[in-house]
Amino acid sequence: MKTKKATIFSRLIGDRQFYKMVLAVAVPIMLQNGITNFVGLLDNIMIGQIGTEQMSGAAIVNQLIFVYNLCIFGGVSGAGIFTAQYFGQKDAEGVRNTFRFKLWMALILTTITIVLFITAGPDLVHMYLKGEADSANASATLMYSRQYLMIMLVGLPPFMLGQVYASTLRECGETVLPMKAGIISVLINLVFNYLLIYGKFGLPALGVRGAAIATVLSRYAEVCIIVFWTHHHSEKNTFAKGLYHTLKVPGFLVQKILLKGTPLLLNETLWAAGMAMLTQCYSVRGLNVVAGLNISNTINNVFNIVFIALGDSVAIIVGQLLGSGDMNKAKETAGKMIAFSVTCCSAVALVMLLMAPLFPRFYNTNAEARALAKQFIMVTAIFMPQNAFLHACYFTLRSGGKTVITFLFDSVFIWCVSVVIAFTLSRYTALPVIVIYIMVQFGDMIKCLVGFILVKKGIWLQNIVS
Repeated sequence: MKTKKATIFSRLIGDRQFYKMVLAVAVPIMLQNGITNFVGLLDNIMIGQIGTEQMSGAAIVNQLIFVYNLCIFGGVSGAGIFTAQYFGQKDAEGVRNTFRFKLWMALILTTITIVLFITAGPDLVHMYLKGEADSANASATLMYSRQYLMIMLVGLPPFMLGQVYASTLRECGETVLPMKAGIISVLINLVFNYLLIYGKFGLPALGVRGAAIATVLSRYAEVCIIVFWTHHHSEKNTFAKGLYHTLKVPGFLVQKILLKGTPLLLNETLWAAGMAMLTQCYSVRGLNVVAGLNISNTINNVFNIVFIALGDSVAIIVGQLLGSGDMNKAKETAGKMIAFSVTCCSAVALVMLLMAPLFPRFYNTNAEARALAKQFIMVTAIFMPQNAFLHACYFTLRSGGKTVITFLFDSVFIWCVSVVIAFTLSRYTALPVIVIYIMVQFGDMIKCLVGFILVKKGIWLQNIVS
C-alpha cells in the first residue's frame, strides 16, 4: 500500500526544482493577466458607476470582441505549437517562418472581423436584447453598444500584432517582456479610463466612448513596446534577425500548420461563439441577467488567471520537452502540472466564495442584478477546480499537436452539450437562470472523464517538427 501511495505521490508531486521551473514560466503570465484583468475590473466598475444600460452595452460588445480575441488566439496558437518545438530544437529559421504564418493569419482574421462588425454589429448586439426588458432600456443599451463598438474596432490591428509578437516570445521562453508591456498598457488604460469616462482635468466626460478610447490607446502603447524591444534585442531574440526580409512561408510548413492549426482555429472560434451563445441563452431571462453575468465574469477573470497561466505553461514547457524528444519527461511533467493547477485553483476558489457577496456592491445597478451576480460568482467558484483540470488537459493534448481531438473535446462539446442544455432549459422551462447556469457546469463533468482518459493514455506524446 505504501509503495502504491508513494508511486501516486511521485507522479503528481514535483520537487522544488520542478516548481521553480513551472513558476518561472507561469508567474510572469499570471502577473500580466492578473494586472490586465484587475484593471479590466476597475474599468468595468467605472462604467458600472454610470448606469446599467451603459455597462450592459459595453459588456455585450466585449462578449462579441471576445470571439475575435479567441479567433486570433486560435490562429496564432496553431503555429505556436510548431514555434515551441522549433525553439526546443534551436531552429531560428523555423521560428521565423511560424511568425510569418501567424502574421498572415492574424491579418486575414482581423480584416474579416472589422468588415463583419461594421456591417452587422448592431444586429449582433440586438440578439442580446430579447429578454423581458423595458424597450427604452433596450434602446439605450443598443445605442451605447454601437458607440463603444465603433471605437473598439480601431484597437483590433494593434491587438492582432501584439498577439503575434507576444505569443512568439512566450513560446521561445521570454515571458517577462510581454508581462512588462502588459502592465504599462493596463496602467495607461486605467488612467485614461478615469480621465475620459468621467471628464477629469478639463477633458470631456465621454462615458462608454471614453472607456473604448482608453482601451485603444493602451493597445497601441503595448504593441509599440513589444515590437521595439524584440528587434532591439535581436541577439537574444534570434528569430527577429531578418524577420521581414521576406513574408513568404515555405509551402510544406503552411500545409503542416494548417493541418494541425485549422482544427485549433476552428476550435477557439467555435468555443468563443459557443460562450457568446450561452450568454445569449441566459439573456432571455432579461437585461438584469446580462448585467449580473457581466459583473460575475469580471471578477471571475481576475481569479481565473491562475489556471489560465498554468495551462499556458503546460503548452510551453511540455511542448519544448516534446520537441527535444524527451517523451517520458513530458508525460511526467504534464501529470504534475495538472495536479498543481487543480490544487492551486481549489485554494483560489475558497477566496472567491468569500468575495461573492461583497464585489457586486461596487456597482451602481439594481438589487436583482447584484443578487444574480453574487450567485453566478459562487457557482463559478465551486466549479473552478473542475475548470482548472479541463484547461490543463486541453493544453496537454494540444502540446503534442492533437488538435482534432482538442476540437472535439472543446468546441464540439460546448455546442453539442453546453449550448443544448442552456438553449433547451432557457426556452422550454421556467427554471431560474441560476439553475440553468449550474446545469451547464454539471455537463462539463463528461469532459473531465474524457480528458482524464486521453491524457492518461498518452496519445498526445509526439514530436511534430522532426
